[in-house]
Amino acid sequence: MMKEPRGIRNNNPLNIRHSSDRWEGARAVQTDKSFVQFESMAYGFRAGWKVLESYWKYFKERREPFTVGNIISRWAPPSENDTEAYIRTVLMLTSLGGKELMPRPFMGIALDKLAKLLKAMMVMECGVAYKDVDEQAIWEGYDLAFPGKRLDRKGRLKSNEPLVLQSVPLPDSLEKSYQDWDEYFEWSPMAHWG
Repeated sequence: MMKEPRGIRNNNPLNIRHSSDRWEGARAVQTDKSFVQFESMAYGFRAGWKVLESYWKYFKERREPFTVGNIISRWAPPSENDTEAYIRTVLMLTSLGGKELMPRPFMGIALDKLAKLLKAMMVMECGVAYKDVDEQAIWEGYDLAFPGKRLDRKGRLKSNEPLVLQSVPLPDSLEKSYQDWDEYFEWSPMAHWG
């Protein structure tokens, strides 16, 4: 019988190492000398969301973009990992762009991209299949990290379902000019940026 990956046994999907940080949801007794052990996978993902928020602040202070490439380069530096291979795998699993700007976790909107990123990072850290990552635990972790922050497109508190981007109707003043956002983006030069 094959032993479960260490990150699964520890409920630590990103294999967060022991440090001076006192993680909410960490087990009272830590038997793993290197990696934090959490009470549940949701608390492990909570820590992941908190790490992403701290990275957002780190990059903002340095006036660097909060992108998948920068996040992974900080998370898995070349001194410890094959960072480029890590980035390539994450991009392949998520269909995100390496230079694509990511939303700030604390803001609670457009979190589906960051959830995909955390899911792919768990694949890299724990060696599990992308389809086997518990998405419910990712969203429970977000709600533990930032209670009451996850919003839908209309600013309402979101349940534990991933956010799905939908078209938003234009204000009445613009309604006559454009039928919907899709038509707007067909001619907009912004639709071709990226």
